[in-house]
Amino acid sequence: MNTAADGRPARRLHGLLRRTGREYGAGHDRPLGGYLAAMAGFATYTTAWAAAVRLRGRPLPDRPEPWDLVLTSVATFRLSRLLTKASVTSPLRAPFTRYVAPQGPAELYEEAQPEGRHTAGELATCPFCMSVWVASTLTAGQLLWPRATRTAMGALTALAGADTLQLAYGALIEKTTGE
Repeated sequence: MNTAADGRPARRLHGLLRRTGREYGAGHDRPLGGYLAAMAGFATYTTAWAAAVRLRGRPLPDRPEPWDLVLTSVATFRLSRLLTKASVTSPLRAPFTRYVAPQGPAELYEEAQPEGRHTAGELATCPFCMSVWVASTLTAGQLLWPRATRTAMGALTALAGADTLQLAYGALIEKTTGE
């Protein structure tokens, strides 16, 4: 077997991916390889959840209940912001991000670390990106452990409501006192 020939397809594929990345990026550094790895990780993650749900033997609902959609949406919003923006969770993001400045009440603005950790940093600081993972996790949790998951989602929803009230109260005080 010719070992030189064995590496040709891999080298060609690597060259194609590098060329595609350069052309796609139009002069900007876009970590397509990292995004591809994140997509593969997400596919593996959701496949594992799907396998666990299937092994559990629980039937899938014909359609989601409206209340579950609302609860999942609000809980996903709150947990995604908690994971990606809250000051208290910054130690989880620190290996992948760099602190820039405060951003809103008890939230931080951070940037993704360059070179090799950029994709993880983007995921760790983007509530929109994180919400895909959180919504999938909460949905799987509802199928596997509905009572515990709904209880946790209820707590996250109450937290989102409390945050809204805190911000509304702060705005009301500022409006009435001018402070």
